Amino acid sequence: MKGLIQRVQHASVHVDKECIGNIHQGLLLLLGIEKQDTEESADKMIHKVLNYRVFSDETGRMNLNVQQVNGGLLIVSQFTLVADTKKGLRPGFSMGAAPEQGEALYDYFVQRAQAAYQHIGTGQFGADMQVSLLNDGPVTFLLET
Repeated sequence: MKGLIQRVQHASVHVDKECIGNIHQGLLLLLGIEKQDTEESADKMIHKVLNYRVFSDETGRMNLNVQQVNGGLLIVSQFTLVADTKKGLRPGFSMGAAPEQGEALYDYFVQRAQAAYQHIGTGQFGADMQVSLLNDGPVTFLLET
């Protein structure tokens, strides 16, 4: 499982011109699900995302996590994040989870995240989404389980 987190001042996701998820200060998580991923992978990623220290403390050091700053977490499925880009000029998607597995794990991930933390927004699995954000820093990290 791969998670690209971006520290944001705000972020939103739209489907068919309707806003279906938004946050103010917090993290935008683009979540890529691979074939070998399990609920255990999802649980590890949730823990990592909620506890990863990317927000500044009073001294300006990245010592605080999204929960400590009472920030939002916007979770968006991102199939292309797991693409193989090592060879050629066209991405390969053989490592990506099948749609049924990906959707089940995405739904599990969202449910577990909502149970662990209250400020959660989401995209829609498999939809054509438009994601807007104002990256703060910019601060972006690729997390893997």
